Amino acid sequence: MKKFLMMNVVCVALMMICGCASTRHSAVTQVSTIDALLVGAYDGVISVNELKQHGNLGIGTVHQLDGELIMLDGEVYHVKSDGLVYVVPDQAVIPFASVVDFRNPVKFPLKNISDFNTFIERMKLEFPNPNTIMAFRIHGKFRMVKTRSVPKQEKPYRALAEVTKTQPEFLLKDVDGFLVGFRLPAYVKGINVPGWHLHFIDDNKKVGGHVLAFDLEAADIEACEIFDFRLMLPRNSEQFQNADLSVDRSKELHKVESDRK
Repeated sequence: MKKFLMMNVVCVALMMICGCASTRHSAVTQVSTIDALLVGAYDGVISVNELKQHGNLGIGTVHQLDGELIMLDGEVYHVKSDGLVYVVPDQAVIPFASVVDFRNPVKFPLKNISDFNTFIERMKLEFPNPNTIMAFRIHGKFRMVKTRSVPKQEKPYRALAEVTKTQPEFLLKDVDGFLVGFRLPAYVKGINVPGWHLHFIDDNKKVGGHVLAFDLEAADIEACEIFDFRLMLPRNSEQFQNADLSVDRSKELHKVESDRK
């Protein structure tokens, strides 16, 4: 599918990469930009089959903003606005995603983290460099996970901040599952979500969504420090072409991502 112009935004080839050392280093590949999604560029521009060629772990959304996307161990799942998990067929198309070839991670256990903010502070101690990209695959036992998804949209599309005002939210209790996602530096503003962006899927692949809050009993953390970021821009998308990407949409993004509306 020749719909994209590949841009190597950051491409630092190192002989040794902390946490993910290998003969071929990992890269985050991203489809479109978060600001394009914020203004309503919800039409799919790349197939799931093609997305799988770029990684085995990641997060995103689905055509027409129809819920939350999770890639785990090379399989792609879809949490719709009912909070339930569905397998995404290879021919499905997506408007936005970030995936990584997740290999040779740093591993360590973690216990009794009562909230998301405490988790963030703990991760700062483990990974103090704020200017590198971190990818996470976390399997744990949770006392609580609060998630959300978003309903499928119809044209004319509303801005994402408007959609999330009435988003379905789900409170999952005493659940085992995976947190999947990224910690991204401040300088990705407008391209992706600075800070933390995690999605959840339970062990049984039944429930999940975009993570708003959690209370962690115990977990096995797997983390990779990434030094290669690749941006795939939609080539033939009128939505992307006509989007006003000159505006600072940080406040809109905070409303979309935060549990503190």
